Amino acid sequence: MRKGPKPRLAILGGGPIGLEAGLYAKKLDLPFTIFERGRVGEHLWRWGHVRMFSPFGMNSTPLGRAVVERSKAVATLPAEDALLTGREHIAAYLGPLAETLQSNIQTETVVLKVSRRGLLKTDSAADRGKRPFRLLVRDKNKERIEEADIVLDCTGTYAQHRWLGDGGIPAVGELQAEPHIAYGLEDILGERKAHYANKTTLVVGTGYSAATTVCNLAQLAPDNQATWAIWLGRDPSSTPLPRIANDPLRERDRLAVRANNLATRDDDNVEYHGGYVVEAVEFLGPDKGFRVAARSADKVRVWEVDRVIGNVGYTPDTNLYRELQVHESYTTLGPMNLASALAAQRRRDGLPPTCRDAETLRNPEPNFYILGAKSYGRNSNFLLRVGFEQIRDVFALIMDDAKLDLYQSR
Repeated sequence: MRKGPKPRLAILGGGPIGLEAGLYAKKLDLPFTIFERGRVGEHLWRWGHVRMFSPFGMNSTPLGRAVVERSKAVATLPAEDALLTGREHIAAYLGPLAETLQSNIQTETVVLKVSRRGLLKTDSAADRGKRPFRLLVRDKNKERIEEADIVLDCTGTYAQHRWLGDGGIPAVGELQAEPHIAYGLEDILGERKAHYANKTTLVVGTGYSAATTVCNLAQLAPDNQATWAIWLGRDPSSTPLPRIANDPLRERDRLAVRANNLATRDDDNVEYHGGYVVEAVEFLGPDKGFRVAARSADKVRVWEVDRVIGNVGYTPDTNLYRELQVHESYTTLGPMNLASALAAQRRRDGLPPTCRDAETLRNPEPNFYILGAKSYGRNSNFLLRVGFEQIRDVFALIMDDAKLDLYQSR
């Protein structure tokens, strides 16, 4: 077991992984602060209208469920197999969990940069673990410095969208048009219905987010017959989403089936074009829409549309720790040790592999850990269940106790 003064923890991000990390620290009586740039569960609020593929039992922990039950903040917890929307998950679990950690959470507070006291990135690694971290923090319009002995970066990737253009860089004109393009999961059937009803929307991307968007637009069309979706994908395949054999997440498979059916039929006001990359995006002005040029082989086609949604994925913000010695994967931008371990594993069930070797969470920078979706970088296979396992393993490292597992001993 760890001896000496208790280390001070800075937990960056007040989402599902950050809150669970705080819960673990509280249970171990470690001093900690959770810094959240928006609201608790900010990213879940943004896509909160969407129902998750994974059941509640995979999106919560025994430790967290016990805390929520004791708090009596909810009458009953959801069933283990319940499929909740993001907002339902906040109401039933994250919100009550945050209430128990309230004195340790600073919301509307952004950590801008992290460094070591008195050291630059190029300075020797030998003494880095003996110096505290320095966090440049902004609270409203006021900046200050906070210090910590251990930093857990749980900030996720949802706030950092990727780009529409060929090769992953912005298409011509995209930077100017960016404020008018939607890159997240829009609430097409709810709050944003009036924005998309009876409009032509160009959707770029062939992942599950794009599939969700297109399916929602198709669902909007019967009662709003001028609603059209033009769906562009890089892969020339006629079916955008490859199905996973015997997919354990049944709702994910149902979405793939529905989206592929829409892509291969001529009804439902959806037209799919595979093998296209976006060359240029021109915003024509308020209420005038966009002109989008895309290329397939040597052929360029131009569409004039009312809306553009880029469901092209997300990428980690690595600028936060530029002055730290973090070894990044050259493909995913996640920590190299973990990225290498994930690349070596193969799963046929479509679920992300689990790396029970806690050493994969270490960085060259002592006591700096990247957890949650950000640890997977641009690899989109992350599930919350993996993040909870990471929390268990990283606290075993922090406490120098390989057998530590608070999920088993509540």
